[in-house]
Amino acid sequence: MLAAVASLTAMGVGLGFGLAVAARRLKVEGNPLVAEVEALMPGSQCGQCGYPGCTPAAEAIASGEAPLTTCPPGGRALAEALAATLGRSVDISDMEEQVPQLARIGEEDCTGCTKCFKVCPTDAIVGGPKQLHGVVRDACIGCGKCAEVCPTESIVMFPVPKTLRTWYWPKPVLAA
Repeated sequence: MLAAVASLTAMGVGLGFGLAVAARRLKVEGNPLVAEVEALMPGSQCGQCGYPGCTPAAEAIASGEAPLTTCPPGGRALAEALAATLGRSVDISDMEEQVPQLARIGEEDCTGCTKCFKVCPTDAIVGGPKQLHGVVRDACIGCGKCAEVCPTESIVMFPVPKTLRTWYWPKPVLAA
């Protein structure tokens, strides 16, 4: 019995050292600029920008393939922060500022087709086939993909209501 424990311990230690050496020698260095751009982004992985998540969007922005105004949830503040970080100029005059939104499913029109299930990136929609669906507010990121595919137009996007959990003290306007 002790021989089995000792051999497994020795094998675990040896493989652990082997993995440590391999991790150090085979390490792939990433672009630090991409990590910095990704840290500025909201991180909601919503896909509103046309990329499957914030990491591919950050790579495209850092390489210059995508404009600095790519991220709709980030809005003007993110575009200005990206311009300052990357040292580029950005025109934000045509950007509209978006407020955070949530999805709401109208009970009278929902047919239970489940098309909204398939496109929701966070699984925020609950229900079953041919049954009434609902939206979990804490999981909804407000991307609007469900509203786009709904054949009965029963899904509506509405602004996040002001509650004690979502209210923030507005920044004061400084007099010039």
